[in-house]
Amino acid sequence: MANTNKKYELSPFVKWAGGKKQLLEKLMHYAPDSFERYYEPFIGGGAFLFELQPEKAIINDVNEQLLNIYKCLKTDADALIAEIRKLDSVDCDKERYYNLRDVFNDKISNRSLDIECAALMIWINKHCFNGLYRVNSKGLFNVPYNNKKAGKSMNEDNLRNIGKYLAENDIEITQGDFESACKSAKAGDFVYFDSPYIPESETASFTDYTKDGFTYEDHERLAVLFSELDSRGVKVMLSNNNVPLVYELYDGYVINPVDAKRSINSDASNRFGKEVIITNY
Repeated sequence: MANTNKKYELSPFVKWAGGKKQLLEKLMHYAPDSFERYYEPFIGGGAFLFELQPEKAIINDVNEQLLNIYKCLKTDADALIAEIRKLDSVDCDKERYYNLRDVFNDKISNRSLDIECAALMIWINKHCFNGLYRVNSKGLFNVPYNNKKAGKSMNEDNLRNIGKYLAENDIEITQGDFESACKSAKAGDFVYFDSPYIPESETASFTDYTKDGFTYEDHERLAVLFSELDSRGVKVMLSNNNVPLVYELYDGYVINPVDAKRSINSDASNRFGKEVIITNY
């Protein structure tokens, strides 16, 4: 089990599909006891990062709006909190939700990555259906309203503490493909991959929360990268669905089946599933 320098009680600031809050205990169990720098190429909601709290890390994602929140928290968490407070000061009806969703989408279109954009994303995550982040082919957010009129969109202490953690440690935030995110990883470093999962059935589809999607070829590319990092002496851990393709792609590595609860599924009976944690150590 990993030794942790945990200083703060931190939790994800957004609900994120594939979030690892329910799997944290098992991830900590299978994480290496020690490592140099931590890499997470698919950072998402950051649940494992916030539990592990490494002093040196590179966190990456393809979602610019998500990374903008991390950057704003690292730079000035109080300014972001003030912006979210403004949004929360007015009750949210259907008209307000769709108006602010349009404002958010204008920022996506114009790549206006600022504090207002970060605040809107956190606010919308609390007022959209099932806390889902989904975009259309143009990359615009298209999740409907959840009919929640009032309530806080944030835990201020949590946001402040995330900001302190990011600012007080050597945490680099990068945007791009998972391969480029791992280029500097070397022997003794630790990489955790939490990519979009391989579908559980043939009728399910390869889906992602970016306009480009995550394809079968991407999963093959990820498996090749896993092997390449292994050959470099990097400690690698990956989570995915417990499906036959995973055993084909990661043949020869340690595959540990685990139970996991999924927070985002419209059918409550489907919120439990079998997953795997794969390691090269």
